[in-house]
Amino acid sequence: MSKIETIVVQGYPIDVEGDYISLTNMVKSKGDDGIPSEVIKNWLNTHNTIDFLAAWESINSNIFKVVGFHHVKENLGNKVLSVKSWVEATDAVGIYAKSGRTGGGTFAHKDIAFEFGAYISPVFKLYLIKEFQRLKEMESRAGDIEWNTRRLLSKAQYVVQTDAVKQYKIPALKIPQNLEFLAYAEEGDILNLAMWGFTAKQWREANVDLAAKGHNVREYASINELMVLSTLEGINASLIKDGISFSSRLVKLKEIAKDQLATLERSKPEYMLRKDELGEFTPFVRNDDKSMFPVRNKLIKKAS
Repeated sequence: MSKIETIVVQGYPIDVEGDYISLTNMVKSKGDDGIPSEVIKNWLNTHNTIDFLAAWESINSNIFKVVGFHHVKENLGNKVLSVKSWVEATDAVGIYAKSGRTGGGTFAHKDIAFEFGAYISPVFKLYLIKEFQRLKEMESRAGDIEWNTRRLLSKAQYVVQTDAVKQYKIPALKIPQNLEFLAYAEEGDILNLAMWGFTAKQWREANVDLAAKGHNVREYASINELMVLSTLEGINASLIKDGISFSSRLVKLKEIAKDQLATLERSKPEYMLRKDELGEFTPFVRNDDKSMFPVRNKLIKKAS
């Protein structure tokens, strides 16, 4: 789950979790005595609202239960609808409620939160959009700086690996000069296989348009992946010097990649976002996903 950030809209703090904005905080910004949960329920229990939510889910989620939606709509007015019951009935991912002394309350995807903002006040909605965009622009700039730094470090470590190939692997295997490029390509692929489970060629075949523009898989890696990749390159260089076989090195590098990535995912989950074809950071795709990113993923389901 993303780190909680805070924006200030017309003097009121609003929590933001990734692309999700706190509706509870938005209600508090009204400055009246309204109970946030009741105000949200009043907004939720209208045909216009659930029609909008259903339309959003249909576009953005492939697990939305249309049958559940129709059941909710038929019973609207006979039974008070809560965020929790909406999620349980429809498997909705656009809005969720969570408990907690800090960071608790009801959160909704920005598209839905902006719609709710109009319910609070049209002026408030406009300021909300402005401050949310400002936050995302700041995050994007920070992410780009960090990503570019890690990319440079990975490139530097790659030089260490290629030097090991030149000094140790090529002489040891007595590879002819006209075939030396294959040795370097093989060592590039051992890292791709260890990190992602596919070769550079397989990535190019899965992303023809991007490959034609000279792009490669590393340009779409997450910051955490680039950190691990840099480590793998140094370790692989040492293993090459020790004369360890390709197959044995691949097994070891896979184990290291898996362990280090899992550790970083726990400690730096915000660095699991990877760039997509538009240069924007998108949800992490795990190694067993065959889509071979960069693809725009469906929204990750939020816990209710």
